[in-house]
Amino acid sequence: MTIAVSPQALPALVLNADYRPLSYYPLSLWSWQDAIKAVFLDRVNIIAEYEHEVSSPSFSMRLPSVVCLKTYVQPSRNPAFTRFNVFLRDRFECQYCGAHDDLTFDHVIPRAHGGETTWENVVAACSPCNLRKGSKLPKQASMFPAQKPYQPTVQDLHNNGRLFPPNYLHDSWLDYLYWDTELQP
Repeated sequence: MTIAVSPQALPALVLNADYRPLSYYPLSLWSWQDAIKAVFLDRVNIIAEYEHEVSSPSFSMRLPSVVCLKTYVQPSRNPAFTRFNVFLRDRFECQYCGAHDDLTFDHVIPRAHGGETTWENVVAACSPCNLRKGSKLPKQASMFPAQKPYQPTVQDLHNNGRLFPPNYLHDSWLDYLYWDTELQP
């Protein structure tokens, strides 16, 4: 799954005060209007700029392509239990057949058998697999998830988010993304 980013919109990559993106998926981007507003409110430092300028009768400035918050924003320790985050944890892949389309979620231990709607019991599943499994237990359906469901950390979701980069990455953003990649000599 790819997030569509329009290069013509001239978005700004937003970094936390430690120079890491606020999020990788979706990538922390602000519109050029929001970036300029944050500059004037003295909430960010401009790290890199586009060639494009905006101007008023008395002022002109190049649009920021990378901004860094002046105040560190503490990341959440526990990610919210949402459908999207379940899909991200499971890498947008059905845990039964590996399909990437028509995703929904499945209770490994069905609610009819006392299963709860928790990180440890819900997995991403395509609709056909979900219908085939129905309210059967994994053993009854002979359907077992590829990975045991678990509560991910924010770091787990960030790492998985890196696998789904936007369709467009501006050159000025690359030095601030993928901190764990090996540097070229």
